[in-house]
Amino acid sequence: MVSYPVEGGCLCGAVRFRIGAPPLRSGYCHCRFCQLNSGAPVVAWAEVPIEAFAYLAGEPGVFVSSSWGQREFCAACGSFLVYRDRRRATSVSINTASLDDPAACPPTHHLFVSRRIPWFETADDLPRYDEGAPPSR
Repeated sequence: MVSYPVEGGCLCGAVRFRIGAPPLRSGYCHCRFCQLNSGAPVVAWAEVPIEAFAYLAGEPGVFVSSSWGQREFCAACGSFLVYRDRRRATSVSINTASLDDPAACPPTHHLFVSRRIPWFETADDLPRYDEGAPPSR
């Protein structure tokens, strides 16, 4: 059982954040943006309501990665922390690995599986969506 708030931050500790509510949804993203942003074949993420997210220390760098989204990161060490939808900012998607306790937000599904790198496969039975995410709770 996880108690909220939970905290997280970057590799060097310059940027810290807190989430004050359980995720609306969480999963693995196989999209090309996440691959390029992280340097990994997949990114585990957890989406929380925007009002449940706050930076505690540091000011993140921002990269507008598309007409619809932006990525936030530590400008000192480069750690990818957050994705925000620029069109309807009602939630924030956090890079799960940046949480102090990543086990607090286990993935429940895969999305953008149509863009999965062919040599990478996860060993789980979670639901898989070729494109976007299922509706949040």
